[in-house]
Amino acid sequence: MNDYLTVLGLSMLPALGNFVGGLLVEVFRYSTRTLSLALYAAAGIVLAVIGMELMPQALEAELPWLMILLFAIGAAFSILVDRGIEHFHRRLTGEDSDTAPVMIFLGAAIDLFTDGLIIGTGLTIARELGLLLALAQTPSDIPEGFATIATFKQQGMSRPKRILLSASFVLPVLLGATIGYWAVRSQPAMVKLAVLAFTAGILLRVAIDEIIVQARKYRSNQETEEDAGGALALMAGFALFALIDAYFEA
Repeated sequence: MNDYLTVLGLSMLPALGNFVGGLLVEVFRYSTRTLSLALYAAAGIVLAVIGMELMPQALEAELPWLMILLFAIGAAFSILVDRGIEHFHRRLTGEDSDTAPVMIFLGAAIDLFTDGLIIGTGLTIARELGLLLALAQTPSDIPEGFATIATFKQQGMSRPKRILLSASFVLPVLLGATIGYWAVRSQPAMVKLAVLAFTAGILLRVAIDEIIVQARKYRSNQETEEDAGGALALMAGFALFALIDAYFEA
């Protein structure tokens, strides 16, 4: 039980990073250009999580083709969820809607769930590993939290609801940590890797088809050519996670 409480405590760090990012939206003035760059950086972080953590581990399975298939299924599942949200809104209001904010929130929640899952399973291997994974994930969640809450602010959501939304990010990370500690750790390696591959597919679709698309919508009206700043922000987000990941694993 003491180890489980340690898992819960460590999993609070990524949630805190995301919450801090959301609070920055409430404290500082920002432009749509800043929001666009934050979204690009968040996309870079998500892509780094997929490319450096989730898929490399998943492809170590005895059946790599199955992991690739589950990766594709995860992406298809994400598309179905997006279409389902859009259809539900049309049935409810009778008009089309922009589901990107909801999908960005979903992507952040899945990312935090994955953080908790990794922390929970990592601590079952070694206490130091769980700590390092928690510390490595935290800084990368700040721009993600900022981008998510700022997007909802652009949609006109009230401040109390935005703060409550920021606080709600603690739920997926605690859920992931709990599953990682009590359920996934007792399963065969193939099951653990399958979950990672499926999650990676969801995150990739959200990063490319929601976060980056939304980032381009918030570009300055003067930017009609290729967005060099956005590309640099995406690279910086990827590099930030890569740097933290490399040094904390060393």
